[in-house]
Amino acid sequence: MVMLDTLANALATIYNNEVRAKKEAIIMPSSKLIAAVLRVMQKEGYIGEFEYIDDGRWGKFKVQLLGRINKCGVIKPRYSVSYRELARMPHWLRRYLPSKDIGILILSTPQGVMSHREALEKRVGGVLLAYVY
Repeated sequence: MVMLDTLANALATIYNNEVRAKKEAIIMPSSKLIAAVLRVMQKEGYIGEFEYIDDGRWGKFKVQLLGRINKCGVIKPRYSVSYRELARMPHWLRRYLPSKDIGILILSTPQGVMSHREALEKRVGGVLLAYVY
């Protein structure tokens, strides 16, 4: 079976293990984008520590789950949003998040992968990657 979207697979693995009340999730294969998204989720308090395990092939991530994720997933197609569109966020918030102050959208910007709140503070736009709440 061919894996087309490793980020979607990683977030599905996290969500499935979270629903089943597991303490940790093993994500494979690994990538720099998955690591950046995990860092944002860790910074926002949705997951605990995570570590990279080099298995000699593609590598794995071992992620500590805290039981704080209700839903997470990728945004397909990956929409480009400017800072002005981000400032008028209700369209994107209503589409992917349950409420205005609950959850985050994860963006890939020229300054790195960050949450939508951090992108608003830095006044940058980017590409929508994922949502977590």
